[in-house]
Amino acid sequence: MSHELQIIDLLVGEGKACVKGALITTQYTGQLEDGTVFDSSYDRGQPFQCVIGTKRVIQGWDQGLMGMKVGGKRKLFVPAHLGYGERQINKIPLNSNLIFEIELLEVLTRDD
Repeated sequence: MSHELQIIDLLVGEGKACVKGALITTQYTGQLEDGTVFDSSYDRGQPFQCVIGTKRVIQGWDQGLMGMKVGGKRKLFVPAHLGYGERQINKIPLNSNLIFEIELLEVLTRDD
């Protein structure tokens, strides 16, 4: 995997776009490079909400979801330094590159 964030649009959405500071609602699956799933909102049966672009989530998400539109699906290849880096988180070993498939369900901004 490259040392750069890679973004692949699996499906381009038609709705509102992700902007810095927006509250977004997603469904996602996170995998290690060997295909091991380490986290999935689908498995938990509820979407994941976060504020994007303000360092509340990993940098790979903050950078990789900007401009994505509601209804879209995106695959992110996140190099370790934009993921958890030197920290071991649950099933994620140190310095792991991560792969996410993310479906964007909603974008809420202060204007709404």
